[in-house]
Amino acid sequence: MSIKPWREIAIPHQDVLHGTFQQSEFAADLSRVHQGSASPEYGDPKLFYSRTFITEGMKLLLDSVIKRLSGRGGDPVIQLQTAFGGGKTHTMLAVYHLASGKAPLSELQGVASIVDAAGIMDVPKARVVVLDGNELSPNQTHSRDGVLIHTMWGELAWQLGQAEAYNIVKDADVSGTSPGKAILAELLSKYSPCVILIDELVAYLRQFEEGRTYAGGTFDSNLSFIQALTEALKAVPQAMMLASLPESHAELGGIRGQQALDALEKYFGRVQALWKPVATEEAFEIVRRRLFTNISDVHAVEEVCRAYSELYVQHSTEFPSETQETRYLDRLNQSYPIHPEVFDRLYEDWSSLDKFQRTRGVLKLMAKVIHKLWTEGNASPMIQCSDLPLNDQDVRNELVYYLPQGWDPVLERDVDGHRAETVTIDRDSRFGAYQAARRVARTIFLGSAPSVTLKSQRGIDQLRILLGCVQPGQTIGVYKDVLRRMSDVLHYLNNVNNRFYYDTRPNLRREMEERKQRFTDTDSEIRARLTKLLDTRREFAGVHIFTPSADIPDDEELRLVVLPTNGAYSRSAHNQAFTFAGDILIKRGSQPRSHQNRLIFLAADYEAVQRLRESIRTVLSWQSIVNDIKDARLNLDRVQQKQAEEQQARSQDVASRTLREAFKWLLVPYQEARQGQGVTDVAWEAMSIQPNANDAMVDIANKLKEDGLLITTWAPVHLSSMLKTWFWKNELNDAHALDVWKKTCQYLYLPRLHNQSVYHQAIDAGVRSRDFFGVAYGREGEEYQGFALEQNISVILDGTTLLIHPMIAQAYDAVQKQLRAQREAGQQGGSNTPPTSGGTLPVSPLGGSSGGSLGPIGPVNPEPPVVTPPVQQVKRRFYGKVQLPKTTAKMDFAKIYDEVLSHFALKHDGTVTITVEVEATSQGGFDEAFQRIIRENGGQLRFDMTEFEEN
Repeated sequence: MSIKPWREIAIPHQDVLHGTFQQSEFAADLSRVHQGSASPEYGDPKLFYSRTFITEGMKLLLDSVIKRLSGRGGDPVIQLQTAFGGGKTHTMLAVYHLASGKAPLSELQGVASIVDAAGIMDVPKARVVVLDGNELSPNQTHSRDGVLIHTMWGELAWQLGQAEAYNIVKDADVSGTSPGKAILAELLSKYSPCVILIDELVAYLRQFEEGRTYAGGTFDSNLSFIQALTEALKAVPQAMMLASLPESHAELGGIRGQQALDALEKYFGRVQALWKPVATEEAFEIVRRRLFTNISDVHAVEEVCRAYSELYVQHSTEFPSETQETRYLDRLNQSYPIHPEVFDRLYEDWSSLDKFQRTRGVLKLMAKVIHKLWTEGNASPMIQCSDLPLNDQDVRNELVYYLPQGWDPVLERDVDGHRAETVTIDRDSRFGAYQAARRVARTIFLGSAPSVTLKSQRGIDQLRILLGCVQPGQTIGVYKDVLRRMSDVLHYLNNVNNRFYYDTRPNLRREMEERKQRFTDTDSEIRARLTKLLDTRREFAGVHIFTPSADIPDDEELRLVVLPTNGAYSRSAHNQAFTFAGDILIKRGSQPRSHQNRLIFLAADYEAVQRLRESIRTVLSWQSIVNDIKDARLNLDRVQQKQAEEQQARSQDVASRTLREAFKWLLVPYQEARQGQGVTDVAWEAMSIQPNANDAMVDIANKLKEDGLLITTWAPVHLSSMLKTWFWKNELNDAHALDVWKKTCQYLYLPRLHNQSVYHQAIDAGVRSRDFFGVAYGREGEEYQGFALEQNISVILDGTTLLIHPMIAQAYDAVQKQLRAQREAGQQGGSNTPPTSGGTLPVSPLGGSSGGSLGPIGPVNPEPPVVTPPVQQVKRRFYGKVQLPKTTAKMDFAKIYDEVLSHFALKHDGTVTITVEVEATSQGGFDEAFQRIIRENGGQLRFDMTEFEEN
């Protein structure tokens, strides 16, 4: 079920809606109300109470006022002392409208219930005196109907009873001395019930310099008046005084103000009753009444608040613990449409700033916020910290006003400017759908900017950030991911002990970015990291990282070749990896490579190379910063030092992860042999390895084994099959075992064995059976030396070892067994059995002689079957001749070398002689200069003869 946005449920007042509010409207002025010049929302009692939420503290105070004016107890003196903007003046206005009786109590919203609870039928109309320290001047008199008023007590008397009352204190007023307790008690008794409201008293008293006498008296005489007045009020049952005193140093105005406050607190302390300041929850209703009209769709509000509450409960580990309490749902309902976290940050964090007024400041800020959100069409379910439009100049100025200098560039670049990094991050579709980066940035700013001057704990943790951002139905992980991205790229965002905060000083990222430009060679660092990553080698005898082809051995060992970053692999047509790998595969330096089947290649992913280089530059930059800190070449505070160390560690992790993600492609060369079509060109098998494997080399080896591209255990049946296909053919029935091994190392269409031991083990296993092959250690004529078949032996693998076709081996083995049987029979017959005249038994199935013995078993002169291997016709010389056209000779000769001559170069027991013969004619003849060039070049190229002839 979808929930409604706040703008469809809570409608702002017209002045907020249209942005016509003024600062003065939020600054309640007691004197203007008393003079009748205030705006209706403050001057009209009925309208004032309709927009005023009676807090618990105000309720207790009004109860005391009602009782005091009715002569039923109550406090004679009440001191209102809270932080700047804490609602003192607003509270005095509530007392003023209640006591003055200009409107019936029944029309004052919320007052009737207080009167009923006090058990009083009606409250008598009282005389109200307003003494505003900002209106009075110590050294300036003012006239009232021709009467010259000098002092604060003279003004008090005049407001109580004009000239008649003034005459009671006239002498004291003219002389500037305190009238005393008795005279004041007489004055108050005559004109009670009365209420005296003194606002900004410290602002008035701090103007009196020590030792000087003013028209308004002296500093001491004014303090004496306050002391006498507080004592006199105790004696008059229906008289009372409310006095506001500042709590913040910003309102004291220097040393003199502090002295005045200290003295006043001592006098008030004898009789005062302290007023309870506005609680945060009460501020909800204060702000809502002032900024919004009455909300009629209560059910819609409950749906929204319940959706938020369920979000917090379902993801309890992602949000602060207080969101799991039942009363948090009540807080959501009370503060709607503004999220309670906004109030918490303003009242707990921003109110700690000297210039920020608790109630007035919040009202003024939120009025501008709501106006901007309304005009922009904001459709959030509630107004959260992340909804504050910090890109609006009015809203930004309102917040920056309370902060030290230097915050504008922070907001413009890292938070909510038109060219801010957060805007760039939000171009990522995953983040842009929520405007996640900007929402997170606004939340961090609101929660951390006031703590910039703190030396201890600063900023807010991830739980509070998510509380300020996430809306019902959104994916929490998006905000967590964007927070990590922001930590990596923003210049003014800091992360210390997992607490995030903005500062007016760059967070070393700018320094790091500048240093990154120095590190252009990243391959050295990548090579060093790959060396460490691939250190175990595993199945490989050598790992060659960014190694020139000339330095990669051409031998029978299995080797892993890591291609440089500019030889990265891509699935697109433009693939540099195959080009780089092909060059190394074919040649070792300028010489042809023989053992091509011993190379496996590892290449980087083309798409990841730039990211890898960037991460390496970042690591090197942070390393240089940390080194400079250790060497005292960079002067930073402890917080920044720790930040640099943490960033270095984080960049190391990122670089390691990126390295594994980049170098993930195994490139394996192969060829296919097709019946009647020969061998195909070199092709490549590209396979990706897992970037998160514990051991990269183990993963590489396993991948090769799984895909059959590397054989670590070989069954003799496969060896026999390979021999039948490639070696036992064209009337050749045996093959040199060592030559077979060498061929598997050279040719890409043959199996790739891990090492010679795998091959040797296959031979040992095969010779134990009669099904695969026989083994011999040479052949003399037609006889095999050291022949073995179906024997449990360990074959010695050397240059003489032969692997014999199983059919030939089986037949040869049968002849040998028959001969042995005949010899054994002859030996048993002894000398009594003379040899026949027909000759001797053959000693070899390959020999031509045959014979017998006396008393042979079987027929006389037996002729055993002779299996004679075909005589091998070995061709030992090659001769070729070709004419090349002069226009393509260079290209054709290179092709001849690659296709013909390079194969002869692989034959270690042969020699190759190449003779180049050039014959040229010219109808016009060759001049001397031309002949000289040819002779000189021919000499340089070691021509045996360079002759020019006439015919």
